[in-house]
Amino acid sequence: MADIVAEINKIPPVTRFLVLSSLGVTIPAIVGFVSMHKLVFTTHLVTKEWEVWRAYTSLFFGTTGLGYLFHLIMLYRNSNSLETTHYERRSSDYAWQLFLASLGIIALNRPFSSVVHDHAFLNCLTYLMCALAPPGAQTSVMGLITIPVKYFPYALLAIDVLNGRASESLSGMIVGHLWWWFVWGAGTGAGGVEQGRFAGLALAPRWLRGLFGEHEGERRATNRGGYQVHAPRQRAEQAAGGRATGYSWGSGQRLGSS
Repeated sequence: MADIVAEINKIPPVTRFLVLSSLGVTIPAIVGFVSMHKLVFTTHLVTKEWEVWRAYTSLFFGTTGLGYLFHLIMLYRNSNSLETTHYERRSSDYAWQLFLASLGIIALNRPFSSVVHDHAFLNCLTYLMCALAPPGAQTSVMGLITIPVKYFPYALLAIDVLNGRASESLSGMIVGHLWWWFVWGAGTGAGGVEQGRFAGLALAPRWLRGLFGEHEGERRATNRGGYQVHAPRQRAEQAAGGRATGYSWGSGQRLGSS
């Protein structure tokens, strides 16, 4: 048991929270411990009955059966890739930006009366990860065709159109694009730092940094009037010795889809 806990603790904190939340919300519903109707987002129950937990559970519940396994794997891989490279030693910023993105996903899905947001949440992470991927990186779609990584979210959208999940997929992509555009800045790829219009607002508040044990003084001042984040691992290690570690896209790596 101690070994299992030790392995879990090796996972970056935000990614660990997302994975455990997914398991904690979905597994009890699958085995019947919790009614699925208690987990979905219903506007009048949230706003009038104050069942605010539904906003949280709707982000992690929705996929069941064998599809849930692929969903969980993609959630872990996508989040872990972001947190260990672009948000290395900045988990508080990652958590804060995820929180804002989650609010955007829920708001954007209100016209569609969506009751679950897990697929949109995953697509949002996928879009940001692909937008920040190294130039020229490629991946395979279901092991059938190889395409540039930046087009992978659109391939998933095409699959979701065939599966009747276009609105969920599209809403996640829209929020992911806004996240990339306004925080990281258009044209910013792997190895860059946030330079979007709202990059300063996307920095975690002081109380949240304290929860993660991070300190304001660890960031360098910038001409943005705020703070400059630590460079991702890839840029830092290249500057130190010409080596790069972290998430490697490779050629023809399969990401799959849920």
